[in-house]
Amino acid sequence: MKILVTGGAGYIGSHVVKALGLEGHELLVYDNLSTGHEWAVMYGTLVKGDLEDRALLEKVFREFRPDAVMHFAASIQVEESVRRPLLYYGNNTAGTLNLLDVMVRTGVRCLVHSSTAAVYGIPDVVPVAETAPLAPINPYGSSKAMVEKILADLALAEDFRYVAIRYFNVAGADVACRLGQAYREATHLITRALKTAHGQYERLQIFGTDYQTPDGTCIRDYIHVDDLAAAHVLALDYLTEGGASEIVNCGYGHGFSVREVIEAVAHVTGTPFPVEETGRRPGDPPALVADSSKLRSLMKWEPQYDNLDFIIRTAWEWELALKRRESCAA
Repeated sequence: MKILVTGGAGYIGSHVVKALGLEGHELLVYDNLSTGHEWAVMYGTLVKGDLEDRALLEKVFREFRPDAVMHFAASIQVEESVRRPLLYYGNNTAGTLNLLDVMVRTGVRCLVHSSTAAVYGIPDVVPVAETAPLAPINPYGSSKAMVEKILADLALAEDFRYVAIRYFNVAGADVACRLGQAYREATHLITRALKTAHGQYERLQIFGTDYQTPDGTCIRDYIHVDDLAAAHVLALDYLTEGGASEIVNCGYGHGFSVREVIEAVAHVTGTPFPVEETGRRPGDPPALVADSSKLRSLMKWEPQYDNLDFIIRTAWEWELALKRRESCAA
């Protein structure tokens, strides 16, 4: 198949590009490289472009003529979204609207969309199922919830099908240490903790210790990025086999607190590091854990890497490799 991947040079997108490339698909990656990297595109052709550039986007679609689209291009930091809401509604909602308009006008009818558990806000029941009400508490979650509504309306109005995958906290790196998180400023807990263990930061901050959780810190469902990539490939297969539009969660169904993650990072790296307790960040729910039974049953997803130490170990090996890469470049 010919597949266009937006945001395919970024952390999650690049792992999906790898998985698709290994299956032999013909790929075009469309990425503005604001957070992605050219070296992370292991398969296919990279076109540098922004979703705001509708003329370039349409040109790429008409020349490449994809059979389906995988959509990862988005801004994803919860705390930043609270400070810069217009950026998130612009990049995530308006950018996706541009993409969908070009898809419809060029006759591309299948989309696998990167959504988020942030659409749930603070769920009443944990683990949270897809039937839970959407009540986002930050602009990031709201921007993604708006996209899901647009997708639902479009699927009713047009011959258009999609799978929106709501994923929880993605972590880890390619098991062969070829890809991983390489953001210019680390914000994800595991990556930040690893960089602190490596000496890049003086201390790791814990944002909030008074949540209604067993140890007072936030609980999240951490999923290995390769398991998430496999879910995207299965979603694509589901659509190409004629499956109806669906929304599915992707997570392991159990969570770890911030303190538990810090302990695991210290154990895996063999390096205890300073921790500073500080106040809550705006927009952080106390606990988010996935009920992924729908994904498992409908698309036969069987995760391979449901182990926090393994997730951290792959991320740690990647951090060491990234440090060596940066040293060689210098």
